[in-house]
Amino acid sequence: MTVLQFPANRRIGDVKRCAEALQRLHGEQANRFWRSEMTDFAAALRRSGIVEEEISRQAGLYMHAVQMELQVAFAIEENNASA
Repeated sequence: MTVLQFPANRRIGDVKRCAEALQRLHGEQANRFWRSEMTDFAAALRRSGIVEEEISRQAGLYMHAVQMELQVAFAIEENNASA
């Protein structure tokens, strides 16, 4: 079992930063941003000696956390628009 000091889905600052950027970006620009984020994310874990299986698991957790943050932001925006 690999123990990470800061599991990807608990890196709240990074999750919020990424979600905020994705709210502003669209189409290919958003795709490039996301690919770059995930490339950098995986590279940092590799440098820390994390095995590929765990990198994949952490990437999934991070992606899910970003998606949840985007959903919350969308719900807030919808709620404010209907108020």
